[in-house]
Amino acid sequence: MDRSPLAPDRFPDLPPVAGVRVAVARARYKAWERADLTLAVFAGGAAVAGLTTRSKCPSPEVEHCRRALAAGGTARALVVNAGNANAFTGVAGEAAVRMLTGAVAAELGCAPDQVFAASTGVIGVPLPQDKARAGLEGAFAKLRVGSDATWEHAAGAIGTTDTFPKGVGRTLEIDGRAYSIVGIAKGSGMIAPDMATMLAFVFTDAPVAAPALQAMLTRAADVSFHAITVDGDTSTSDTLLAFATGAAGGAELGEHRAFAAALTEVCRELALQIVRDGEGAQKLIEVRVTGAEDDRAAKRIAMSIANSPLVKTAIAGEDANWGRVVMAVGKAGEAADRDRLSIRFGGVEVAARGMVVPGYDEAPVAAHLKGRDVLVEVDLDLGDGRATVWTCDLTHGYISINADYRS
Repeated sequence: MDRSPLAPDRFPDLPPVAGVRVAVARARYKAWERADLTLAVFAGGAAVAGLTTRSKCPSPEVEHCRRALAAGGTARALVVNAGNANAFTGVAGEAAVRMLTGAVAAELGCAPDQVFAASTGVIGVPLPQDKARAGLEGAFAKLRVGSDATWEHAAGAIGTTDTFPKGVGRTLEIDGRAYSIVGIAKGSGMIAPDMATMLAFVFTDAPVAAPALQAMLTRAADVSFHAITVDGDTSTSDTLLAFATGAAGGAELGEHRAFAAALTEVCRELALQIVRDGEGAQKLIEVRVTGAEDDRAAKRIAMSIANSPLVKTAIAGEDANWGRVVMAVGKAGEAADRDRLSIRFGGVEVAARGMVVPGYDEAPVAAHLKGRDVLVEVDLDLGDGRATVWTCDLTHGYISINADYRS
């Protein structure tokens, strides 16, 4: 697949994270010549926090992560498979996860619930245990001699239909001590995180206990992974995990404001990269809703707009059809008054008080829609509620990718 036109120019230079070792290997889950198993090991252990899909048909990996998070919030390793979701695979899929986590635990001398697992790819095919075991053996062999895997290698190995590897890093100083935060993610379709097929993993060497890490990660997800949509579909396998090794030293941070802000920046940028790699995407769309009854209502209205195939195809066609935005607001199920509603494209007001604005000139709006970044703003003039979400346009490329997905 061609690289998304919305992709960044290059993978960023990401800082090392003390206490994390990474290796990638070829398990050959699909007929491709690339790494598709990623192993991260935390020699000294790590505090862990996470969010998983709200799908009622979750994968065995998701169920394992939920149990492991509840077991105490401590991690020794993470293993990620790409090319096979191992979802809707019954007892065979559950057995594969037990084998996978058990094999890692045996190698590291820890409990299986200290090993976190995620898989992504085609639904309905059990994870082949022989390939998984061979991939694990290859990854551990590299770690024993000193793996040269970079964050870019890890980000590339967890992808499926992604057209570019996704990574973000931040460094910050707290009380004279330097800390690093690095995040990698995959996702380009089946993206509507009710936790997007989205996997995201964040690593830091800061000393943060699991409860504080969970609180900060949950808040960060609300304005990042929970504020994006590509196609309105929620995967069986969505997983967001954060690991804090504490290896950089210092006193426990708690819910430190500067750390929380940096964590939120990493999550938001990762989420935006996922939307920029939306299957077939040609435009990044930012939807801002203000004046709703409350923030919850604003978020629901913004998602109604962002998930509308009619809105997304209009923008793909560079058509300033503001009537489709009116439609999406009206169907959201939240309070709205037609005669108080106003709509802007690229900062230009196109409709207000129940009708097109007097003397409306479509030329600047049409010019804005020809760009790669599109801004849609809606003001309901009913209250103080506000929300921002991001999506992408809907093109023929999305149909082609998904029609041929299993081919």
